[in-house]
Amino acid sequence: MLARVLKFMLIAQLLFGCAWFWAFRFDALGVSLAGLWVPLAALAASFAFKFFLAARVNRADPAPRASAAAWVQACGRELWCALKVFGWWQPFRSGATADWLPDRPGSQTGVVFIHGFLCNRAIWMRWLKALNHEGRAYSAITLEPVFGSIDGYVTQVDAAITRVTAATGRPPILVCHSMGGLAARAWLRAAGPHGGQRVRHIITLGTPHHGTWLAKFSRAQNGREMRHGSPWVRELSGAPDNWSSRFTCWYSNCDNIVFPATTATLAGADNRLAAGVAHLELALDKHVMNACLETIRAS
Repeated sequence: MLARVLKFMLIAQLLFGCAWFWAFRFDALGVSLAGLWVPLAALAASFAFKFFLAARVNRADPAPRASAAAWVQACGRELWCALKVFGWWQPFRSGATADWLPDRPGSQTGVVFIHGFLCNRAIWMRWLKALNHEGRAYSAITLEPVFGSIDGYVTQVDAAITRVTAATGRPPILVCHSMGGLAARAWLRAAGPHGGQRVRHIITLGTPHHGTWLAKFSRAQNGREMRHGSPWVRELSGAPDNWSSRFTCWYSNCDNIVFPATTATLAGADNRLAAGVAHLELALDKHVMNACLETIRAS
């Protein structure tokens, strides 16, 4: 559904820009082109505001303080990532790379990919190509409904884990971006005391394990659940056997969505700082991806 909505929004924006250009074609060139560049400027302004909020809130966080230059550079890269992901990959390429599950179990551990809020499986395109090259089994799911409860994604996560396990004969590794990490932990809670035996390791990228300050503005059910210190987050953190020692948690001091920065860490986990990397960028950054692939290969 998200892909269809994004397609509609892009087409509507294009039609609006063309209509604006046609209506003001005999006026100044800047006015006639405003219908095309004003939406982009508004998007850049909204990104800058979120980065400003994150920098302010992170002042009281124990994570290393990012410089002003690091924040500005992260904002520019995040805008470019957003244009690629929301302007091309997610609306038009979500089905371009299908899951790969071998007919017979091999010698490699498989991977389950779980995306975050307002995303779909297309965010993992670079990762899927890398695993295709290695011949490693994987399943990248698209969580539906987009604005439903995180607990409602448990059955989809469980089905993907079952598929990859059946194809490889081994418990898979979960790679989760943002809200996807909370969906994985909700699955662990629902799976009971033996659920941890069904997965090899869990890698989270910018997951708001303790909620995020920015979610206070969300009215969606999963957004409300991700509020900093929300009852849902506290209940999840208080669940027994959360297997935090099996987690690798990547977090950033320039995350513009999940902040304060250390809310993306877990006590007892292998917490790794990706300094200067923005939120969406965590799923696209080559250094982070290569480090995670090394963790997967080592399994």
